[in-house]
Amino acid sequence: MSLSERSSVESGHVFFWPVGFQLTAYEFFFTATPAIKSFINSVEITIFGVVISMLGTTLAAYPLSRKYLMGRRFLTLAMVFTMLFAGGLIPTYLIVKSLSLIDTYWALWLTGFISTYNMLLMRSYFENIPQEIEEAAGIDGCSEWSLLGRIILPLSMPMLATIGLFYGVGYWNAFMSVLMYINTTSMQNLTVVVQAMMSSNDLLTSATTDVVQQQMMVTEMIKSVAITVMVIPMLVVYPFLQKYFVKGVMLGSIKG
Repeated sequence: MSLSERSSVESGHVFFWPVGFQLTAYEFFFTATPAIKSFINSVEITIFGVVISMLGTTLAAYPLSRKYLMGRRFLTLAMVFTMLFAGGLIPTYLIVKSLSLIDTYWALWLTGFISTYNMLLMRSYFENIPQEIEEAAGIDGCSEWSLLGRIILPLSMPMLATIGLFYGVGYWNAFMSVLMYINTTSMQNLTVVVQAMMSSNDLLTSATTDVVQQQMMVTEMIKSVAITVMVIPMLVVYPFLQKYFVKGVMLGSIKG
């Protein structure tokens, strides 16, 4: 629908392939709506959010995977406890507000800093790495930081890619948290803007469009463009991570 002409969309002739291929709806979407700014906001939220969350998750999972860590069981249970019992929406909002994080992206990044589920997945993966590799690295004089950065993480690329994708999809699709903590319209991400477009009946009313443009557009076409723009980035990123979703990464890592 986003690539089809108006008459074909209105008559219901569009099913799977575009009918009367054109890019007018995309031109309208990126010029008459705040899509470009919101898209940039989404990219910023996602990239920095993934980096921060991956750093925090790794630094939490690695120590908890070491059997010699004192209080390891207690710390793990304490983090699992947060999966069963949460503080609630209102207390969380009050804490964010008391820290003066309202209308900043740090409200999104800190509230989603570490996913306990993702941390447990990463911890289990670290635990399954053969101990012989770590012992060999210790004999060669590797410190804990060197062991983590030069051996553990390279062997954990499938898990890191998977967790990174989980975080990326979560930040890219962030909706409720943006509505709660981001009040400035120019700072809102693409998800919120698209939702506003999907629910607005005045979608074609814009000071930057003339009557001719409005006559060439129908609301369903613009909505289709918005949904497509939301989905494409994840489809583009996934092939680059797919190569890490393979088994047997550590086959032969101990031998010879």
